[in-house]
Amino acid sequence: MEQYEPDDLSPAQFAAVRRALRGGSAAVGRRALLRASGGGLLAAGGLGALSGCGIPAAGKGEGGIAADDRSEKDKRVNFSNWTEYMDVDKDERRPTLDAFTKRTGIRVKYTEDINDNNEFFGKIKPQLAAGQDTGRDLICVTDWLAARLIRFGWVQKLDPAQLPHAYANLSAQFRSPDWDPGRAYSYPWTGISTVIAYNKKATDGEKITSVSQLMDEPKLKGRVGFLSEMRDSMGMVLLDLGKDPAKFTDDDFDAAVARLQKAVDRKQIRRFTGNDYTADLDKGDLAACVAWAGDVVQLKLSNPDIEFAIPDSGYLTSTDNLLVPNKARHKRNAERLIDYYYEPGPAARLAAYINYVCPVDGVRDELAKIDPKAAANPLIIPDKAMAAKSHAFRSLTPKEEAAYEGKFAKLTGS
Repeated sequence: MEQYEPDDLSPAQFAAVRRALRGGSAAVGRRALLRASGGGLLAAGGLGALSGCGIPAAGKGEGGIAADDRSEKDKRVNFSNWTEYMDVDKDERRPTLDAFTKRTGIRVKYTEDINDNNEFFGKIKPQLAAGQDTGRDLICVTDWLAARLIRFGWVQKLDPAQLPHAYANLSAQFRSPDWDPGRAYSYPWTGISTVIAYNKKATDGEKITSVSQLMDEPKLKGRVGFLSEMRDSMGMVLLDLGKDPAKFTDDDFDAAVARLQKAVDRKQIRRFTGNDYTADLDKGDLAACVAWAGDVVQLKLSNPDIEFAIPDSGYLTSTDNLLVPNKARHKRNAERLIDYYYEPGPAARLAAYINYVCPVDGVRDELAKIDPKAAANPLIIPDKAMAAKSHAFRSLTPKEEAAYEGKFAKLTGS
């Protein structure tokens, strides 16, 4: 059997091999850890329950609270992130972080201690509610949790003067989410695209290019998957109905639920899944599904039958985001690290390894030097046509979130 050394592999292939060796299902990337929806916490007790524990309701926080910044004297930054979300070489070093330290003298304590948004919120909630330092200068959380932290006033405003590359190079599609207009508090670490994926062997070569096909195509009956994440699945159905996920009404949501319910009742849909859809899609037990683009990139490395489609109606994009918590002791160092990852070189090296949507403009040429296939992949570097079809799911009030998650849970039987 022919042996391959890591140097013979592209960064994406090396990342997949390393993840596989570390735990099988993790080979398809960071989404194997699930993208918790946040609805469970709200449905279980709502923000009123948080307020009862001394935690301010949304919009009632004190605003960002700074500590005495020790950045100048204490050259370090404490960064909490998800697992498998940083480039690693064959010696288990982190090249981009090492290069940052070499350039700036700032040591990075990098901790992979985020496995689930709700779980991580539970870790940092007591300190933030009490106005205390969490021990972290930089965190990375999904957009809905970032929005909540901003509403509570538990993260600090970023200093634009410290972020020249980030300000200049942030891709247009990520510049002004409704939960953080103008990116005053956050910058994206990655974009997360929700698309259609299919196994062309399982579809007998038929291209699956719309959500309507998923819900109505007779030959796909019983072999279709939707995601158990409410925003992703319902957002894609809303788009298929001609509704904008950034502006929909209660009636629009109910119409999308009814549309999806018909497909459930006809047993068109095999199941609603977390990241575990990837194994079924790879084997062909699922012929087609709503999928996360990062998973599709990884699956295609080993299975050429896996294809993706961007529906004419559009697709959903969410983000994982960098924020500086209140009372962080090294805010300026954290801002320098954010800005560093908006330089094309470091951004390209990161994107080549993790394979999620790169939020940095001008990175394509740098990425092509490392991995030409990745640079040409619109799931990593969206072209203008693809970016134009991108839609974000709007922010929800606590009341809306509890209601929508409840309806979706009933639909999915969870």
